[in-house]
Amino acid sequence: MRRTIQVRISKGERQFVAECLDLPVVTQAVTLDQLATNIREAIGLHLEGEDLTALGFCSNPTILATMELEAVA
Repeated sequence: MRRTIQVRISKGERQFVAECLDLPVVTQAVTLDQLATNIREAIGLHLEGEDLTALGFCSNPTILATMELEAVA
């Protein structure tokens, strides 16, 4: 049973993009604060009415976000 839903954050040309690695959920926003709100909402809507145990998640999973940074030359 998984306790976390993994999300990868990257910076696009104009916005930040969050891509869920465990579910088919993607969202974007201009700020990281707005992106955090968007990804919570998008995952919540995707999982609404679903049996989390059937999807392999515990009853109250957390969201773990990692961010890709550009290398410094």
